[in-house]
Order: sequence, then structure tokens, then C-alpha cells
Amino acid sequence: MRDLSLLVQMGFGALLALSVYLPLRCGQLSLATPGFYAIGGYVAALLSTRWPALSGGGASYPLTSLALELLLAALVAGAVALVLGRPVLQLRGIYLAIATIALVEILRVLNLNMAWSGGAVGIFGIPQPFDGPAGYALATGLLLALTCWLCSRLEAMRLGRAMAAIREDELAARCMGIPTADVKLIAFVLSAVIAALTGVLAAHFLNTWNARQGSFDASITTLAFVVFGGSRIWLGPVLGGLVITALPELLRPVGDLRLILFGLVILVGPILFPQGVITPEGLARIRAAVKRV
Repeated sequence: MRDLSLLVQMGFGALLALSVYLPLRCGQLSLATPGFYAIGGYVAALLSTRWPALSGGGASYPLTSLALELLLAALVAGAVALVLGRPVLQLRGIYLAIATIALVEILRVLNLNMAWSGGAVGIFGIPQPFDGPAGYALATGLLLALTCWLCSRLEAMRLGRAMAAIREDELAARCMGIPTADVKLIAFVLSAVIAALTGVLAAHFLNTWNARQGSFDASITTLAFVVFGGSRIWLGPVLGGLVITALPELLRPVGDLRLILFGLVILVGPILFPQGVITPEGLARIRAAVKRV
């Protein structure tokens, strides 16, 4: 049971890492993922606790209601990203990072002070569509597999090649006729949708939701996933999200030293692997070695 719960949390970490990765494919350092993650969680929490019609009157929460929450969360997060993305994505580098952090903080403060969000206490008693962690593990695994498939397909699609061109040289990409603003906006919206869908599953899994779920600390943590795993290929964020999420639990036997060891891993990882653990060049060398064997 405990292992399955950890597996679910690792899946959430990998999904949030992919949410950060998509704008990075366009060279955009967006830290807005926790904000959209919080939006998805609040959509699920509000609909499931304050709209009795969705409960179906049974002992368990219907999967059809969960599907409706996923759809609405994707639409809400996508709409917010579409409205805010055009002006925000005019910024670059550290300025974009600061603007997206500001967005996360604005949403957090609103959630802390609004009556409908439960304030600092949050929303409790979110119903469970699954009987145990196994159901959440399956749902999270399916969402992660779908997201990984999408990211892998992007590498072979025209959109993915345009994103890579913008990352390498935005001015040159614009001169080649690539609609850079539209491509960056698409990546930002996809990132928001993935984070919101993850938030829906997380709200039901945790059985409670509050403003702390979407905070500045969460922005740094999700960025660490990508920095550790690598941002050049989608496997990197997945590995980073899985490993860094699981690491505190795996280090629990060492007691109070676990936080120190966890910090050392975060510190030493980028030093030993400046481009992340997973890189296209590293994967090519691994494939070549396997072929020789």
C-alpha cells in the first residue's frame, strides 16, 4: 500500500516535470506549472464537494464525474494559459521566470483569501473515485504514458521541430517563417493542461486541497526535476520527476541525514551532469554500446 502511494506521487512528479519541459522545448523558462496544478486541484475539489449531483448518490465517486472534472480542468487551465500566455511569453529568460512566479503567487494569495477556496484551511473530504492507491497508480500511469507519447511524437512532428528551432535561435526561426509566438503559446497551453490534469488526480488522491499546493517552493521543486533529469529530451524530466520525488522516502532509513543527502543529490547532480542525466548524446552512446554487444 505504501509502495503504491509512493508510486502515485512519483507519477505526479514526472507529469509536473513534463509540464515544465514543454515550454523549455521552446527555450521558455516558465515556472507557472504549480499555478495550473492548483487550478486543476481546485476544479476537482469544488466540483466533487459542492456539486452533489456529481456524486451519483452512491458510496463511491463515479468515474464519469472524474472524467468531467478532467475535461473542465483542462478547459479552464487552457483558457487561462491562452489569455495570459500571449503577453507573458513576450518576455524571455529570467524575466519570463519572474513573471510566471508572480502568476503562481497571485493565484496562491487569491486562494488563501477567497471563501470559496476554504482560505488557508482549504477543502477537505474530497471523495475518492478509487478504492485504494492501485486505482490512482493506474490512472496516473495512463496519463503519464499518454503525455510521454505526446512528447515523443513532438520530436518527429513539424510542431516539435519548430519548437527546437526556436530554442536554438528564435530570430533565425522567425526569419525562416516559423510563427514563433504561436508555437510558444501552444507549448504553454499544453503545459498548463498537463499540470491541471495532474492536479485533478492529486486532489482526489490527497483527499484535501489548499493553497500550499501551488506555491513558489513547488515551482523550484518542479524545475529541479528537469534540471536533474535533463531538458533536451522528454525522458530526462520523467527520470528527474520519478527519482527526486522518491528520494526522500528512499532515504528515510538514514533518519535525520536524509534531508542533507537529498540536498547533496540536488547539488551534485547538475555539477556532474551539467545538461542533466539524460541527454540525446548520452542515449546515442548507450544505443551504440548495446548494438556492439
